[in-house]
Amino acid sequence: MPLSTEKSPVPAPKLRAADVAYDALENMIVTLQLKPGAPVVESELVDLTGLGRTPLREALMRMSSNGLIQQMPRRGLIISDIEAAEHMTLIETRRVIERLIAASAARRATPQQRKDIVECADKMLVAAKRRDLNDYMAADQALDHVAHEACRNPSAVAAVIPLVIKCRRFWYAFQHEGDIEEGARCHMLVAKAIARGNEEQAIKATDGLMDYLESFARKVIG
Repeated sequence: MPLSTEKSPVPAPKLRAADVAYDALENMIVTLQLKPGAPVVESELVDLTGLGRTPLREALMRMSSNGLIQQMPRRGLIISDIEAAEHMTLIETRRVIERLIAASAARRATPQQRKDIVECADKMLVAAKRRDLNDYMAADQALDHVAHEACRNPSAVAAVIPLVIKCRRFWYAFQHEGDIEEGARCHMLVAKAIARGNEEQAIKATDGLMDYLESFARKVIG
């Protein structure tokens, strides 16, 4: 019998244990399950996540470099505080990087990525109408993943991710001041501009999104 030339599907790569640990801890920090200022107790994290100490320690080291966890003299590791006033400078920095990512994604995205990014934004709109912040943030994160892959600029992505994480935590902490329907609308404008391949409109829509995040932060500070 002739050998079959049909290729078997390539399995999706498995996440490293440290990446799984990082994602789990990030989610707990962003959603305030691990509260700002709380001490980091390794044994408790093992119980909460069901993960081993080695991947958790690697994840904690990465979070320290991202500013999500701080090393305090005589106190050990703690979850970093949310500094509302400093959040304004965070958005100022994020604005510059997000412009680059959006313009690059508009220029370089594949047809499938252009379709996917609009679908993610649509899921954000649906979740926003239901006032479901968890689903909204999940769709927002999915949209970011597509845009980050599409922009093909790993250095820009590495720079923006810690800022995005802190913005999400800020939302969870002060969600009573926010309007996720407006946030979803702003994301959809960015998504559609990227899908159309219009770099100028992608930058303009990104500025609109950052303007909204800035106005939200000013409400919290004021």
